[in-house]
Order: sequence, then C-alpha cells, then structure tokens
Amino acid sequence: MSRYTKQPLDFAGLHTVGLRERGGKIRTADFASPYVKGSGMGAWLDSLPRILAGADLRKVADAIAAARARKRAIIWALGGHVIKCGLAPVLIDLMRRGYATVFALNGAAAIHDFEIALAGHTSEDVEAALPDGRFGSAEETGREMNDAIAVGVRDGLGIGEALGRRLETLADPACAPFSLLLQAYRAAAPVTVHVAIGTDTPHTHPAADGAAIGAGSHHDFRLLCSYVADLDDGGVYLNVGSAVVLPEVFLKAVSAVRNLGHPLSGFTTANFDFLQHYRPRMNVVQRPHAGSGGAGYAITGHHELMIPLLAAALIEKDS
Repeated sequence: MSRYTKQPLDFAGLHTVGLRERGGKIRTADFASPYVKGSGMGAWLDSLPRILAGADLRKVADAIAAARARKRAIIWALGGHVIKCGLAPVLIDLMRRGYATVFALNGAAAIHDFEIALAGHTSEDVEAALPDGRFGSAEETGREMNDAIAVGVRDGLGIGEALGRRLETLADPACAPFSLLLQAYRAAAPVTVHVAIGTDTPHTHPAADGAAIGAGSHHDFRLLCSYVADLDDGGVYLNVGSAVVLPEVFLKAVSAVRNLGHPLSGFTTANFDFLQHYRPRMNVVQRPHAGSGGAGYAITGHHELMIPLLAAALIEKDS
C-alpha cells in the first residue's frame, strides 16, 4: 500500500488524434537515397537527406550561390585549424570561382599560411618545444611577419595585405600555390587579419612592434567593416573554426556598420566547427539577425570534411 497522498493520473479520458490528421515534420520525401556507384558527386550530394543539417547545408550553399549571382559579399572568417588541416587550395579555388570575395583570418590562420608559403610545413610540436621555451621561436616566421607588418603599416596597409605583399617576393615557388595570403594578394581579393596581442607566436619575437601590430589589425577591422556593409540584402558570412576572436570581431563590425547608418539586413550567416561554441552561436548565428531578418545556420563537423563538401556542392551548381 503506497504511503503517498496522490495516485497516478488516470488517462482513460485523454483525447487522442489520428496520425494522418496530426501530420509530421519528417516525411519520406525528405529521406536520403542510396548512392548509386558511378553516379558522381552531384548525385551523392542530392542523395543526402533534406532534414536538419542535410537541409541546412543545402540552404547555406544556395545562399552562397545566390550571393555570387547578385554580387553580394561572401566573407569567409577562418581560424587557424582551417589552414593547418590543408584547406587553402579549396578556398583559393572557391575564391577564383567567385564563391569567396573576402577572407578574415585570426592570427593563427595567418601564421600557419605564412609558414606554409615559406617552407611548405607548419604546426610545431608544442609539447616537445614548450618545456625549454622553444615553442613559438621560429626565426623566419617572427622576423618576416613583424617586418612585413611594420613596413605595411608605414605604407597604409593592413596586416593581411602586408603579409601577402611580403610573400610575393619571399615565398618558396614550390609552396606559393598553397598560400591563401599570397594567392588572394595576387587576385586582389581582400584579406584582413585580426589579432589579440600576446596570442600569437610572432609577438614574442624581438622584432615585434606592438604599435604596428595594433595599427595593422585596427586597419583591417575597419576594412572588414566596409565589406560587412556589403552583406546587406543577400550576402553571406561564414565563420569557420574561430571560437572567440572572429565572432567577437564580426559582432562589433555589424554594430559599427549599423551605427554609421548603413543598412544591414537580409543576409545569411553560418558557423562551421566540430564543436558549436557559445560565441559563434550567439555572435554569428543568432544575434546579427535579431530584428533584421536573414538566417543563421550551425553546421557541425570536421573542417577537413565539411568545407570540401560545401565546396563540392557549390561547384556542382556551376553551369
């Protein structure tokens, strides 16, 4: 005999509804279809389910294609891992096809790309180098990046353009095709670099000039704001692999552009990462669209898989 004062609720009078009358959000028409051997990449992409991330990936690709057709900004914001895991050739190809009009890099992305251009490799073994303080002490990286930034600031350039200009003469010819900084510079495609002093290894080099680094990064922030204004009415902003710096930079750029009276609504944002962190979710996917229309998407997965997949979807749209 139960000691409780209440008895389980009697469900005998509960009202039910017919399954067909109720309907459902998931329908067989949206299901995946088996891949047919030899049918090609386009058929494989079309075989994905039109549900959740399968539908969202299509919407992001459609938004990018529409932005290209309407000549709206398509901004790719890149964290270091994106470059470190070998995606620069994919991004360079998208740039040449018109699916990327501006690149915004954090400091790590710029460092990895710069080292790839110089030596064809990057990403040191931190655990092995940290105990005796050798981590982050690569001479060429620190010397050349800092000098390029200082000279570039004197010439009125931001960090992105200054690094691309330096690589024009410094890059190993065999490695040059793999450098986003260099290839974007040659194509006159804008690259902005956004750093926090002390987060990047060149900041510990004797040649580091904090004033130049700050001035170059601030120049690039203001330059990025100019292109963020071009997102209005159909542009696309993609944050790929930056969990803190670039989402914060983007939100401030959105606010500054609107504060100055530029219209900024009806655009698409997407965050691609293998974890969905707080700042990208709020500052990229949600907050920029509050009261202004547009749409934001969160696509979860490894960059080395998801970015080539998105690129393939875009290329399949080319006639």
